[in-house]
Amino acid sequence: MFWKIVGGLIVAWIAFMVLGGILGFVFKAVLWIAIIGGAVFLGTAAYGAISGKKGSKRING
Repeated sequence: MFWKIVGGLIVAWIAFMVLGGILGFVFKAVLWIAIIGGAVFLGTAAYGAISGKKGSKRING
């Protein structure tokens, strides 16, 4: 009975280690994708703000 409990704890520990490694990798990948996406978004927003739109029609009310 004692060895069944110890074996179950070891199996659970290995499962948590593998799951933690996979989830940690996924979290880091999503974090880097979000950082790169945010930088691209800010870059395009800054480019659009600096270049402006020449000859845009405005409605004066």
